[in-house]
Amino acid sequence: MTTVWTVRSIASDDTSDPALRPMPSEAVRLLDEIGAPPRLVAHLRAVHDVAAQLVEGVARQCPRLPVDREAVLFGAATHDIGKTLHPDELSGPGARHEEAGRELLLAHGVPAERARFAATHAFWAAPGVTVEDLLVSLADKVWKNKRVADLEDRVVAELARAGGRPVWQEFLDLDEFLTAVGEGADLRLAWQAAHPVHG
Repeated sequence: MTTVWTVRSIASDDTSDPALRPMPSEAVRLLDEIGAPPRLVAHLRAVHDVAAQLVEGVARQCPRLPVDREAVLFGAATHDIGKTLHPDELSGPGARHEEAGRELLLAHGVPAERARFAATHAFWAAPGVTVEDLLVSLADKVWKNKRVADLEDRVVAELARAGGRPVWQEFLDLDEFLTAVGEGADLRLAWQAAHPVHG
């Protein structure tokens, strides 16, 4: 039996192993419009789910840190959308998808403040990076249990600045949280791999 994958089914249907939240309807509509490949949609859903966990975890750890939850979730759900135009980057390295993704989102009427995540998700050290940019970047790493010290240090600095707790305490709490999130990486990676690179 052949499985028929649709953008909407991959992005929104119930999953159990792993259990993944449905993606924002605006992101699903865009991915459907442009004919995003199944593997890309699966990746975006996995990163979106981790971003939702991060936003919830940060809100618990540091309720005084203002975070635009909807922006983070949309950014995570579309950060690699440019890989639709550069499908070789679905299974290999490359950065052409970053600016291409931002331009694609802008061309589809997405405001610049939301489209930026397609270009900024790999540049967490750039000037003007916001906590939302950091969380999208972090979700794009932690979904597969990749830990990046510089990125995590930047998130810790934001938490300590907003919450007033010592950096070491914010670091320990974030490390514990990211370790727990990372434990689901094998299931997320297997789920993504079950979807074909090309439709």
